[in-house]
Amino acid sequence: MIVLIMGVSGSGKSTIGRRLADVLYWEFADADWFHSHVNLEKMRAGTPLSEHDREPWLYTLRAAIDRWIREEQHVVLACSALTEASRRILIPDRCSMALVYLKGSFELIQARLAQRHHHFMPPELLASQFDILEEPTDALTIDAAWPPETITARIKEHLDSALS
Repeated sequence: MIVLIMGVSGSGKSTIGRRLADVLYWEFADADWFHSHVNLEKMRAGTPLSEHDREPWLYTLRAAIDRWIREEQHVVLACSALTEASRRILIPDRCSMALVYLKGSFELIQARLAQRHHHFMPPELLASQFDILEEPTDALTIDAAWPPETITARIKEHLDSALS
């Protein structure tokens, strides 16, 4: 099974993803690891990625997801997946995947990004992420303001009940 944790930059995807993977004894993967050097440099320079920029990245992620499913690996994947089109590419089979949306207000996320240093995603790009965000209707939606241990426990409870 794959658990895809989505949300805007600063919502806690990597933090929660790592915690959840540890609790479940699963692998953790961050979609940021799959970005091309060109995309990373573009974001570092404060330029939002276009759909054209994202497309190869999404298909690279999809290939990894297909492999994980084929090999019956259990993986927690932190990925922005901000648009419905992106999620259609990334989620081939809802039976093999669970979608978790970390939802936070612009103000909460902006405050978090102001505290984050040495990350390729500058706070100036946050508005562009909220602009393209299409909130999922088929996800476990979690308040990103909750403490990480509460979020992790809630996701685990959801997975336990879904898998039993």
